[in-house]
Amino acid sequence: MKQIILIVVACLHVSVAGAQAKNRTQISGVITDMQTGQPLAGAYITISDTKAGTISDSTGAYLLKNVPVGHTIIEVSFYGYRTIVEHIDITGDVVRNFALSSAIIINEGITITGVAGATSIRRAPISISRVDKGTLLATSSTNIIDALSRQPGVSQLTTGPAISKPVIRGLGYNRLVVINDGIRQEGQQWGDEHGIEIDENSVSRVEVLRGPASIIYGSDAIAGVINIITTTPLPDGTLRGNILSSYQTNHRQRSLFANLGGNSQGFNWNIWGDYKAAADYKNRYDGRVFNSKFNEKNFGGYAGYNGAWGFTHFIVSRFNQRVGVIEGERDAVSGRFIKLLPGGQEAEATDDDFKSITPGVPYQHVQHLKII
Repeated sequence: MKQIILIVVACLHVSVAGAQAKNRTQISGVITDMQTGQPLAGAYITISDTKAGTISDSTGAYLLKNVPVGHTIIEVSFYGYRTIVEHIDITGDVVRNFALSSAIIINEGITITGVAGATSIRRAPISISRVDKGTLLATSSTNIIDALSRQPGVSQLTTGPAISKPVIRGLGYNRLVVINDGIRQEGQQWGDEHGIEIDENSVSRVEVLRGPASIIYGSDAIAGVINIITTTPLPDGTLRGNILSSYQTNHRQRSLFANLGGNSQGFNWNIWGDYKAAADYKNRYDGRVFNSKFNEKNFGGYAGYNGAWGFTHFIVSRFNQRVGVIEGERDAVSGRFIKLLPGGQEAEATDDDFKSITPGVPYQHVQHLKII
């Protein structure tokens, strides 16, 4: 089964007026601890509308260039501190200092879902939840929708550890829209036996909009929207890599993810690859369930440029998944699961079959190539 999506989108964001494109300014200041007054080095300062950002230096100072004139939303975040979101009207160069207070939970953020431009969650007229990368990593799950099912109003329809479909307030399928990097994810929204074909390890942020959003995304978004964002540029002048590995005991699911990205004078890029595999899972009634195994090999990346005129990004992702289909047939005498053999023969599943990560017959092979 193949899904090949070729989307040619002019991801070129230009200011509304030609004069504004030339009339760019800058924001600078210092990030400090509210209680001690000490500078905070490494704090993130971002503007979502222009996908621009930077980090504070050893003295807590920061500088954001090429900020458009007009209304701008700036977000300041630092691990272990409450995130600050401010609405600023820019008419010229601005000096703005921020003092962050310590906190265990970051309780504010920027969202771009369900509205025409970026806004803070508290000012959004609709119910929106933002799930960051740290929250996704801290949640024990087998796929991205399984992790999101912990959010209020969100549940899942699952037919195995690799296949989960989102449900918002009881509605799913073609009553719910999934967005991935600004493009509707429409590969497998109809069938019960299909997931959303997005690798959860590559996700940097998810925004869940609960309730009708048909004005923005069409009449099929009556249940809501799940906006999955993977391409978040790094601050200018940085090069960063990550390696993530996990293991789950029930079905021996193991994964290895790695990515490398950078940003130099507006030229930004990121590449990533992921491998995931699992054997048959176990439950209290059947023991090991034959052919519930799966494996995935995924890779992707993007390259782009953020300039004074706006930004443009070229995004590629390749999703490749093999998932076993559970039939549940058993031998009438021994009660053990039956596996199919070449030539139409049958045999009892052995312990080695339960440990294998290669799906038996029947299985589905899902390939999804996306170019934006």
